[in-house]
Amino acid sequence: MRRLLGALAVLALAGCAPEPPGDLRAGHLVVGTGNTTGVFYQVGGAYADVITAHLSGFEAIVAPTAGSADNLLRLGQGDVDIALTFADVAADAVRGRGTFAESPRQLRALAVVYQNYTHLVVRADARIKSPADLRGKRVSTGTVNSGTEFLALRLLRAAGLDPDRDIRRVSLSLSATTRGLEDGTIDATFWSGGLPTVGITELVGSGARVSFLPLDGLLPELDRLFPATYAAGSIPASAYGLPGDIPTVSVGNLVVVDAAMPESLAHDLTALIFEHREELVAGHPEWGSMLRDNAGRTGVVPLHPGAQRFYQGG
Repeated sequence: MRRLLGALAVLALAGCAPEPPGDLRAGHLVVGTGNTTGVFYQVGGAYADVITAHLSGFEAIVAPTAGSADNLLRLGQGDVDIALTFADVAADAVRGRGTFAESPRQLRALAVVYQNYTHLVVRADARIKSPADLRGKRVSTGTVNSGTEFLALRLLRAAGLDPDRDIRRVSLSLSATTRGLEDGTIDATFWSGGLPTVGITELVGSGARVSFLPLDGLLPELDRLFPATYAAGSIPASAYGLPGDIPTVSVGNLVVVDAAMPESLAHDLTALIFEHREELVAGHPEWGSMLRDNAGRTGVVPLHPGAQRFYQGG
């Protein structure tokens, strides 16, 4: 069903559907997700299924996209109605920085749903033992305008590397990246996502000789450059059958909508997240890591009034 919805979303975003996405009066809601082998796509697909099943009068369509920044750009254009995004990307969008310098976004959050964990995966034969060893290597920083790319560039700079000069940078989807690691056309990749990520699981299961490198050593410099944005995290050995836990950098994920969304709809969309949690977890286990007490702590991005009313018990 989700694959069908994804195909419909591609047609809709290309202008081929009979009714345009974003038309709330028509009962259509488009959820902006990410790469099809990434966690955003699964998490968003589960949410779309719950909306369609339980929100009377609405059908949700999941749209595969490049990821966080792409989702927020599409949200501003009216191509999607609900977006999954890294909290750091959303903060830049609200403040009008970076990609959004000329057009700050009027975002409102529904919830913090789970944490992303940044993976630095390298070929075992590439002689890369630390982020600084990426100099001169072929490195995938993820799809253009993705949250992975956004954080990867910051991590490279925190490691003292210029992403445009010091590495042989490529911008590929997760599926293309893992193929490159398998066939040796790529030496390393950054990936930020929930646990486990299907594409990374498939890479490890393929027999490719790869290693996961720790990134926690870059956190002090990230904190200096971007205060109160990132946190220490750990990729547990059990996530991918690794020899041990991998200390890394984490950042929260938000579900966001446009500030103009009707309050009643935003309230109901927020309520669905908590009322149908078991169905969401069946779509991806990261939905189970969300805590109601923390879900409304959305940082720089203000809560939508409808979401705020939900958390206040209204």
